[in-house]
Amino acid sequence: MFSRVATSLALMGSMAAAGPCDIYSSGGTPCVAAHSTTRALYSAYSGSLYQVKRGSDGSTTDIKALSAGGVANAAAQDTFCASTTCLITIIYDQSGRGNHLTQAPPGGFQGPDVNGYDNLAGAIGAPVTLNGQKAYGVFVSPGTGYRNNAASGIATGDAAEGMYAVLDGTHYNGGCCFDYGNAETNNLDTGNGHMEAIYYGDNTAWGSGAGSGPWIMADLENGLFSGVNPKNNAGDPSLSYRFVTSVLKGGPNLWSIRGGNSASGSLSTYYSGVRPSASGYNPMSKEGAIILGIGGDNSVSAQGTFYEGVMTSGYPSDATENSVQANIVAAKYATTSLTSGPGLSVGSSVSLRATTSGYNTRYLAHTGSSVDTQVVSSSSSTALKQQASWTVRAGLANSACYSFESVDTPGSYIRHSGFALLLNANDGTKLFKEDATFCTLSGLNGQGNSIRSWSYPTRWVRHYTNLLYVASNGGVNAFDAANSFSDDVSWVVSSGFA
Repeated sequence: MFSRVATSLALMGSMAAAGPCDIYSSGGTPCVAAHSTTRALYSAYSGSLYQVKRGSDGSTTDIKALSAGGVANAAAQDTFCASTTCLITIIYDQSGRGNHLTQAPPGGFQGPDVNGYDNLAGAIGAPVTLNGQKAYGVFVSPGTGYRNNAASGIATGDAAEGMYAVLDGTHYNGGCCFDYGNAETNNLDTGNGHMEAIYYGDNTAWGSGAGSGPWIMADLENGLFSGVNPKNNAGDPSLSYRFVTSVLKGGPNLWSIRGGNSASGSLSTYYSGVRPSASGYNPMSKEGAIILGIGGDNSVSAQGTFYEGVMTSGYPSDATENSVQANIVAAKYATTSLTSGPGLSVGSSVSLRATTSGYNTRYLAHTGSSVDTQVVSSSSSTALKQQASWTVRAGLANSACYSFESVDTPGSYIRHSGFALLLNANDGTKLFKEDATFCTLSGLNGQGNSIRSWSYPTRWVRHYTNLLYVASNGGVNAFDAANSFSDDVSWVVSSGFA
């Protein structure tokens, strides 16, 4: 009796310790790619999850799991990236096949880099906790993308495969295309059925689900499909979960979309059946590359956040996927603070002084709709004092960050457009709210606060030739120059002049 109980407890312990890829392997559909910046996806994996590169000296370091099967060592990243910026340069494949994701090269759509490559994600844009331990996801802004065109073991042709991804259900747009999965090996659109990737967003150009989105759909190339009907599947619901488990699988004339709340509950099936009847999708012509954040031809206008995901060999059973979902729920994804350093008080009036030598009598202000810096003091005119004063509001797109309303032009906010800062009236659109939301951190030069864009975490509020931009630490624009970056993006916050 004691022996049977001990054996039962041992098996239960083994199951509890299993990672998603252990579960898929037990189900006969092993992982052939496993990517996560938040945790190990095998119970025995203790290697590198991702690599970051810091802006101060260009050096890199690998971020590993804290223990076998554990959460990422976020503290190691925080230490390495202290007082500078960091980018995620590699997302390592935990399967042992070497299917790492790196900066996506140019394709049918050119990337934003000077050489046509896509941007890399900022390392601090998507902080979360798993079972109370801090980790970072991959925050994909438009223009950001990762790819592997020489992947090993990924399904080709009409071969069966499965995949899942844990995503931020509140970070999306209608751009093409926020994908994770199987794509072309040449960065071009090579025709119907040459892709099979999870899509998440509210694009309606090809298909849609119920309501106004966002939806989990399948990017099968030249179509985002929610079901067999190329236009609409009323059984594919709009999702509002903070953390979304998105599941896609496909084989010979059979495919399925499933999804659920990554923080609780089980998976639901939104479609399961035959391939779309349009030409080219049965049989499929999958090519076996892996993409993240972009379309197969490097379409780069989408946004989203990725925490973890895998691709499998073979068509996983619903039961296997249900067990994976239970594992994800047990990981206890939760939100955490997006800000650090000296705090701001919502509702207060503040002024922000530049800290760059030779410019430290200048304050962030506006002249009409242009946001600039001006020399302001206690003896300045009332009008100038008002132009250099800002009311702190809860972030219009994310209340964990801030928006800055003009004191002298109520209803108008600082926002970025084309990476320049402007003062515009709030038009209530999703894009405006995102453009007008900023997160504060301790000043990169040790003074006051640095203020980054919420929607472009690699970009920081910077004065350059006395105008204001959201700038990256090195890049294609003059205002992205690395010289004096840390000083130019650090601001001393004081009570508002007005």
